[in-house]
Amino acid sequence: MRGRNDNYKGKRLAFSACLMLVALSIIGIFYGSFLKAAIQSKSDSTHVQDVGEMASRRLGKNMAEDDDGNEAGSETDEVAGHSDSDVTVKSFPSCDLRHSEIIPCLDRHLNSQLKLKLNLSLMEHYERHCPPPHRRLNCLIPPPPNYKVPIQWPASRDEVWQSNVPHTFLAMEKSDQHWMTIKGEKVNFPGGGTHFHDGADKYIASLAKMLRYDDENLSNHGNIRTVLDVGCGVASFGAYLLPLDILAMSVAPNDVHENQIQFALERGIPSTLGILGTKRLPFPSKSFDLAHCSRCRIDWLQRDGILLLEVDRLLRPGGFFAWSSPPAYRDDEEDVQIWNGMSDLVERMCWKVASKEGQTVIWKKAETADCYNKRPEGVAPPLCDEDDDPDSAWDAPMKACISRFSQGKGETRKKQLVAWPSRLTSPPLRLKDLGVSNQHFQKDDIVWQSRVDLYWKQMDSEIEEHTFRNIMDMRAHFGSFAAALVSKPVWVMNVVPTPGHNTLPLIYDRGLIGSLHNWCESFSTYPRTYDLLHAWNVFSDIENQGCSSMEDLLLEMDRILRPKGFVIIRDKGLVIDQIRTYLSALHWDAWSTVVSAESDELSTEDDKILFARKQLFIPDDDA
Repeated sequence: MRGRNDNYKGKRLAFSACLMLVALSIIGIFYGSFLKAAIQSKSDSTHVQDVGEMASRRLGKNMAEDDDGNEAGSETDEVAGHSDSDVTVKSFPSCDLRHSEIIPCLDRHLNSQLKLKLNLSLMEHYERHCPPPHRRLNCLIPPPPNYKVPIQWPASRDEVWQSNVPHTFLAMEKSDQHWMTIKGEKVNFPGGGTHFHDGADKYIASLAKMLRYDDENLSNHGNIRTVLDVGCGVASFGAYLLPLDILAMSVAPNDVHENQIQFALERGIPSTLGILGTKRLPFPSKSFDLAHCSRCRIDWLQRDGILLLEVDRLLRPGGFFAWSSPPAYRDDEEDVQIWNGMSDLVERMCWKVASKEGQTVIWKKAETADCYNKRPEGVAPPLCDEDDDPDSAWDAPMKACISRFSQGKGETRKKQLVAWPSRLTSPPLRLKDLGVSNQHFQKDDIVWQSRVDLYWKQMDSEIEEHTFRNIMDMRAHFGSFAAALVSKPVWVMNVVPTPGHNTLPLIYDRGLIGSLHNWCESFSTYPRTYDLLHAWNVFSDIENQGCSSMEDLLLEMDRILRPKGFVIIRDKGLVIDQIRTYLSALHWDAWSTVVSAESDELSTEDDKILFARKQLFIPDDDA
């Protein structure tokens, strides 16, 4: 009996050991999977920088060891079939859906979280406040549910998919003003506004009639080309200027009027987010032939007229300011008081009434400095100090002073400026201010015409007539990339990076539009804004500044690029090879190719050009 018991106990111990082993194995598998998932989740939710840096180091070593090089313009390299490196970035995580419309530097939730002390009465909460590096979203911004490829221009002027901008506040709030209406799956834009119920086209014609222009055409034979529309709503005013060859920069804040600028950009109308608060708008002085404010609810008399003085800075000599507002025609005590205050202020600013009719007044800015010189001593607002640079407009405070004319007495820039379309190709008036010769400017124009021709040939198999509408040139230089596209049904946001030479005055002198911007930060626009991004040496510039990583800029480009949109990145060969490792992770692999850059006066020997197209990617959680 004792032997059998010992044998039984031995078997029982063996059985228990087996059970314990199985249990430990199961626990090990469970926790191993859990830890793997946790590690993967942590990796996805923070950054893929380590992989990118490994790819960069590998590529740097490969390029250093490669003594052969490629002959310029001789090779077309399909990314899908060949890579200079076997290291690729596998994935970026998708951001939470609540970030589908985020504008990182205009995020009021972030302002609250960072406990910024902002003056609400001065609209500082609508100005740019960018997140610190550790608060950046290192993930892909997802589209909203049921997102569709945008309706193409010109149909998009009048209708967009409701699912792409899922907001109905304006349709209800402005239902009696014909801003927009909801019809089934689409949002329609009848072309109305607060002060032009009968349509923007008729309102624009009335402005031309007030100025006694031929055929009620506001362009006045090309003499009015660039317009600043302040508080633009959904930008119908700018939309109906386009057939007249007038290009408006429509500006509105990201405020309680839900997503005005997002609607405008979805329609394909030139526009950007901005606010008249405490900082100058990011445009140079003497940029616009006409400024417009229709019921924009701006208190122009505040702080010694500082906001109207900002408009004055932006107007060309002899330019116009059209103001449609109750104080222009109502006779109640409050409106009369505002009108008297405005009349006094603009007179001291040397503006004169060009025309006044009904609800609208049009003032004209002085054409020369003569009026300023004749003002009594000590009159306000004063002229700005002689050392003030009126073209310095990136993160620069507004000033309650009148920007000085740069010409001598009796000279007028307005009369020197040629009419559109000759304005586009004529040497810009302020070219000499940058020490650039007419010959250099003209050569630049020729080079970019050739480059753009090459771009379109490379993309010919992928594009149709209306593939592109909203285009951004991320480093615009003289604006020649945009000039080469002038015959196409597109508009170009010409971005001049800071720091660097401020060439934006030249671009506005040519009758084009654009903005100053520092690519160390996020751009002031909604996600899914542009059909094509053109980046010439932008990544090399960022590397030299040392303020942002390649991944930061790629993620920002992805944020503002529409699904099915294109990028053209022209840079050093090593930079292009690094960027190629990110195409799959960014879902920019719907189509891509790399060519060696053609030899011209602006290129270097190892330049390459990457063409890539973004997928319409819906994260699994939202599919």
